[in-house]
Amino acid sequence: MRPKILLVDDREDNLMSMEAILAPDGYIFVKASSGSQALKILLSEIDFALILMDVKMPNLNGFETAALIYEREKLKHIPIIFITANNYGEENIFKGYRMGAVDYIYKPINSELLRAKVNVLVDLYRKNHRLIEQEKRLTVINRSLEMEVTERKASEERIKELNRQLLENIALLESANRDLDRFAFMASHDLQEPLRKIRTFSDLLFVKYQTVLDSPAINYINRIQNAAVRMQTLISDILAFSRINNEKDTFVNYNLNLILQEALDELDGTIQEKSASFEIEELPAIDVNPGLVRPLFENLLSNALKYSKKEEKPVIKIRSEIITATTSNKEPIKYCRIYVQDNGIGFDQVYAEQIFDMFRRLHVHSEFEGTGIGLTLCKKIVEKHNGFISVQSKVNKGSTFIISLPVHQVTAENAGEPGGDTAAFLLLGKK
Repeated sequence: MRPKILLVDDREDNLMSMEAILAPDGYIFVKASSGSQALKILLSEIDFALILMDVKMPNLNGFETAALIYEREKLKHIPIIFITANNYGEENIFKGYRMGAVDYIYKPINSELLRAKVNVLVDLYRKNHRLIEQEKRLTVINRSLEMEVTERKASEERIKELNRQLLENIALLESANRDLDRFAFMASHDLQEPLRKIRTFSDLLFVKYQTVLDSPAINYINRIQNAAVRMQTLISDILAFSRINNEKDTFVNYNLNLILQEALDELDGTIQEKSASFEIEELPAIDVNPGLVRPLFENLLSNALKYSKKEEKPVIKIRSEIITATTSNKEPIKYCRIYVQDNGIGFDQVYAEQIFDMFRRLHVHSEFEGTGIGLTLCKKIVEKHNGFISVQSKVNKGSTFIISLPVHQVTAENAGEPGGDTAAFLLLGKK
């Protein structure tokens, strides 16, 4: 910025002389021909770096003008150099300093001396101006920081409140889930007895009176029996789901091939009926709850058999691999990834997540029997093992279910035994 200098003198030639001396330094000049005019200018303009003022002027002399200037608080920062042709003596010079003068220059004016003194004061003005600007910026920054701190404190309070509410909601949800599990178990258990009676008495009715009943009546009895069977299957699945929720996280190092064989033995009748073939690779021994992994395999294999193509025999391939994944705290964990692949009817990949929802079915009951709980059960079992389950499928191209289970569980009961010790869990990369 170009500093402004106020020149005050009752003679025009003196004003022009001072302006000519100082012009090379690039200042902006405002000129006043009297003390009164100088005061009038200072009513609207206060951003002067310096005032050069003649002492001897009519009406208001330089001393009086200076006294009136410095009565205003906003003008006290402007230094004044008096220009005088007389030597007033020490007493008058001291009076000038008391009025606010910072220096004197005597006429005839020494141009080099005037420029030097003005340069010193203008340099001080510039530095002071920069300090003021810096102070303003710092004030703005400080205000911004204060607002940021205040907002951060408010945000922290809001986060604390939200966390408190979240913890309360989690506690309520956990309590509600426990109540729901108990209700599902009790309700399902209590429904078993009436269903058994419906099936028993409908069987007795059919056996005793089938010879006297006409075709529509026999059809009605068959529909009652089929509905009872479906209802009993649904109740059994709900009970199984409830038991999984209440199952303790108890893991042992177990050979997966043994569990898979038990699942195959359970499904032997369906396998023979469908003339299904299997291609099974050796599975490893990992930390699992065998009582939960068995229904996991059974449901996946049952699905593969159920949703097979009518014109093509089911071919089910089972294989596994060991992978290492890095957790959020950069701790490597080994997973056993199991693939269950079939050549069945498949489905659109857009439903890959929805099929794990409770009671979700992609096909009507008349085409394929089921309750819509099987895959939900599988997902719950895998999550109980701190693992993951997903599926890849295409219509008429079959499906591949992918189960990832940790090779070692922290709570494995066989800690300290080969294949199940805590050290092996913590140093997975070395095994």
